[in-house]
Amino acid sequence: MTELPGIPRGAARRRAGIRMRITAAAASVVAVALLVGAVAFWLTLRTALYGELASSAEQDAAAFAEQVDQSGREALPDLDDDRFWQLIDRDSGSVIAASEAAEGVDALADREGGTQGLVVLEDGDPPFVTAAEREGGDVIVVAGRSTESADDTLATVGLLLAVAVPLIAAIVAGTTWLAVGRALAPVERMRREVEAVTSTDLHRRVEDPGTSDELGRLARTMNGMLARLEDAQAAQRRFISDASHELRSPLATVRQYAEVAHAHPDRVDAVELSEVVLDEGARLERLVQGMLVLTRADEGALALTVADVDLDDLLFAEARRLRELGGVDVEVSAIVPVRVRGDASLLRQVVRNLADNAARHARGRVAFASWQDGASAFFALDDDGAGIAPESRDRVFERFVRLDEARTRDAGGSGLGLAIVREILRGHGGAVRVVESPLGGARFEARLPL
Repeated sequence: MTELPGIPRGAARRRAGIRMRITAAAASVVAVALLVGAVAFWLTLRTALYGELASSAEQDAAAFAEQVDQSGREALPDLDDDRFWQLIDRDSGSVIAASEAAEGVDALADREGGTQGLVVLEDGDPPFVTAAEREGGDVIVVAGRSTESADDTLATVGLLLAVAVPLIAAIVAGTTWLAVGRALAPVERMRREVEAVTSTDLHRRVEDPGTSDELGRLARTMNGMLARLEDAQAAQRRFISDASHELRSPLATVRQYAEVAHAHPDRVDAVELSEVVLDEGARLERLVQGMLVLTRADEGALALTVADVDLDDLLFAEARRLRELGGVDVEVSAIVPVRVRGDASLLRQVVRNLADNAARHARGRVAFASWQDGASAFFALDDDGAGIAPESRDRVFERFVRLDEARTRDAGGSGLGLAIVREILRGHGGAVRVVESPLGGARFEARLPL
């Protein structure tokens, strides 16, 4: 089998297989239908032709009987080879007289006038359709009509049908083959276009025929898939770039202090160096842990250890932690008991990330709240900071996004905390949003199913 240009041998074989199966199915159905129709037509035609011969034989028998009754047997005519008559004595059952074609033939009817219907007078001759008429006296008149003309007609029709059925089936097969080939051509063209797309040119799209049929929908589906792959690749590259940048910063800090301590031991003592290493190591640990959570969420492998979780306990614990850290006033008067089903450790991380974000951006006040509405549980953290502009409230949950780029990384965080919050809540069937806070800053509101 010749390999088509640009098409792997296996792909061409699969495409030919679909085309061949459709063609074979169409041709088979048409051939069976034509064959059944041809047989039924031939049998119907044979019944009709033989029925006409039987009617003609009955008319001949009645006419011959009338002639015998009126003028005697001598009045019966001489007939050609395609017709005959025969007179049978009713008492003895023997033949009294017969036309030339039936001479020497035994009686073809019994004493009651019953015939065999279809008889062969001589071997090799076509059969005759027979009918009998009982004349008023003791004579039975038998008449016969040859089926030679009918058999010739049936043979001609049979030959025509034998040629027409395969010919029509072949025409249907050829037409189906061409039609399926034309139908599959755009699909194959799309396949080649998609096959030519690599990781470096995901911006390419297949040609959209602009129709509303299956091909148009297939083209739009493929283009949508390519667009999603392009977006995913861009997000992955951006994530890798940002992660590399974030990881490089603490490593550079540790290396800088280590080099200074090694070159000038009098400037950096062991206590200061160990503090820097511990701080940057903790920062690295948080980064790696955050990226691990996000990676698992992307893969759908964020494992949840589901149990009853009291959200109010988590909120009170984070409020106590912020009070111990100092720097902001913490309000907890709006916290009410709410229990959900979820992973306690992951939900604790959600509350902590939101609390750290609120404390980082607050001017002096942070408020915790929780409530229940219908089949959902809610909790929120408010701050009295500068707030978030409406056009940035969705972007704030993207990875490594900082709305205040001038802020130092130590103060502004890594840019993963809110992204982790969104993914964990999604894994629990919940969501998070940002609205304007009654305190004047931002209000992060989370929802979880009860």
